[in-house]
Amino acid sequence: QVQPVESGGGLVQPGGSLRLSCVVSGSIYSIYPMGWYRQAPGRQRGLVAQLTASGSTWYADSVKGRFTIFRDDVKSVVYLEMNSLKPEDTAVYFCKPNRFAWGQGTQVTVSS
Repeated sequence: QVQPVESGGGLVQPGGSLRLSCVVSGSIYSIYPMGWYRQAPGRQRGLVAQLTASGSTWYADSVKGRFTIFRDDVKSVVYLEMNSLKPEDTAVYFCKPNRFAWGQGTQVTVSS
């Protein structure tokens, strides 16, 4: 029943950047693999970035080269660095550690 708490969303202009954060305390098998998902209005929730315990990453084609998923082991936080943001990146973003429940997400709006 443990839910992650995402933070870092907000309003940003096209071409701007945001860093989303997710505290992920727990064992490696309860956390990884973990992913960042997003859901835009009228669309199904989809995986945009994934990180494994060994450090392997995967990115959806739509964000490849612009988004980076990484972790800070000292702070026990997983991040999604989003650069060169586009209006089509507008969505609610969710952090999903392996065995965690879904949280409320954080809204990212890209607009001028």
